[in-house]
Amino acid sequence: MTTPFYTHHVFICANQKAPGKVCCANTGGEPFFEYMKSRLAALDMHGPGKVRITQSGCLGRCKLGPGLVIYPDNVWYRYASEADIDEIIQTHLIDGHVVERLLMERSPDAA
Repeated sequence: MTTPFYTHHVFICANQKAPGKVCCANTGGEPFFEYMKSRLAALDMHGPGKVRITQSGCLGRCKLGPGLVIYPDNVWYRYASEADIDEIIQTHLIDGHVVERLLMERSPDAA
């Protein structure tokens, strides 16, 4: 088995849907992406051998967002503040534990 290029890959939705439709862009997806990327860089956690963060298109969980998913763990989070992002970084990416209170529910009609 080879060593992965990144320890984790975070996809954070910043998708913009048509006017009037619920989407992560309308709930702060892009500013939260920029915030998380800057926090990871400040903590020297961003880059090869560390964490990769990617601004994604629609993750299909629009009504529950804004949302992000962390691979290879396949953990889906919703968040509402920079404090939530900080908690995901500290608890999940640094300490290796799931942030239970921010887990995205597994509703099939959340798109």
